[in-house]
Amino acid sequence: MSDSAPRCCAGRRRDDDASLGAPPATDPTEGFPARKRPVSFAWCAIPPGRFRMGSDDPEGFAEDGEGPARTVAMSGFEIAAYTVTNAQFAEFIRMTGFVTEAERYNWSFVFRGSVPEVLKRGIPRAPAQTPWWLPVPHAYWAQPEGPGSTVLDRLDHPVVHVSWNDAQAYCRWARARLPSEAQWEYAARGGLDGLAFPWGDELTPAGEHRCNVWQGDFPIRNTGDDGHLGTAPVGAYAPNGFGLYNVAGNVWEWCSDHFSPRYHRETSQADPAFMAPMPAHSLRGGSFLCHRSYCNRYRVAARSSNTPDTSASNIGFRVVRADEG
Repeated sequence: MSDSAPRCCAGRRRDDDASLGAPPATDPTEGFPARKRPVSFAWCAIPPGRFRMGSDDPEGFAEDGEGPARTVAMSGFEIAAYTVTNAQFAEFIRMTGFVTEAERYNWSFVFRGSVPEVLKRGIPRAPAQTPWWLPVPHAYWAQPEGPGSTVLDRLDHPVVHVSWNDAQAYCRWARARLPSEAQWEYAARGGLDGLAFPWGDELTPAGEHRCNVWQGDFPIRNTGDDGHLGTAPVGAYAPNGFGLYNVAGNVWEWCSDHFSPRYHRETSQADPAFMAPMPAHSLRGGSFLCHRSYCNRYRVAARSSNTPDTSASNIGFRVVRADEG
């Protein structure tokens, strides 16, 4: 792939976005209380071990820092089998009254093809490099396509329009945490080392769809051959070898690391993590908008990033169990 290949991943909040809606005045996670008892998730126990992290495959994106591939050693941990759902996030909101950054900005990025025509007419502009993303007023986790939409018919789908800061607030309340990039990739591989996907090197072995990504011509026509035009339920498709669902496609997943294209050159060979302050945080897994012709970042080694206050209709998260004490 070209080093300059564009991304479908998401729009990105910028300093000049203030005209779209007033930015939050304070950090939404500041002083946020933890739940008295941890939230109960479907945990997958990931054993300690070593694995080949990253990729040198020419299908990858050099500017993302997917390589050089190297062997890293990992401690054991527990990670959720599923991304956090709309129902789980709704419980958090009900119990805390938390207000997400999409609500505080009063807009969030929605894929153009999902936005009703009546709403498109009132939207001032789209990002120049990614015109399929629209900053939709009043779009947030509970109405993901803007006014008139709802999650009541998709409570078992992944929550979206959640910024990294929002995910951190949820984790603090749930007494969990975001996975590191290394934990995410180790768990997503499911014990299959060095392969492109959690099930092998073919996207659709024997014609079988194993994940929710774009089929057709991006961004014009999605055939929905995998059964979904937007997000899929968190338990769709078969799990990987460690019991994780939908680690390829569906929604991008926030990781705890700050993003650096030199990640593989600057982090440890044991439980690597990149925590030096940077403008963006890491995202893994790809989304329902990824397509090989444009952004095949649904491969296990693929990386992306966004600013910690950005939200979009294809960004969610899963959690790992917090260390005791």
